[in-house]
Amino acid sequence: MESHLDDDLAGRSAEDLAEEVRRLRAGIREHRDSTGHDLCWHHPALWGLLPERVAPDLRVPAWGEFLQRCVAYRRSLDLPPPEPGEGGRNEDAASFE
Repeated sequence: MESHLDDDLAGRSAEDLAEEVRRLRAGIREHRDSTGHDLCWHHPALWGLLPERVAPDLRVPAWGEFLQRCVAYRRSLDLPPPEPGEGGRNEDAASFE
């Protein structure tokens, strides 16, 4: 990550920084608590929490690959969580990346 992206934080008061943390946490919680189709990969509201305004370069894969990755992701949710010390990942979960 480029350091200049966070230059807006320099010189802000502790109160301003705490408010920024609360704002970001609220956005993360909203995303975390979403369900159904709201879990899709396109999250402009979440991206909008960042101060830099860039147009996302959205490259959607072809239908076959797109659906294959969606199915792999959904299957990974049915797997037991990894044991502590296993790196927090498993092969099936990594397959949707």
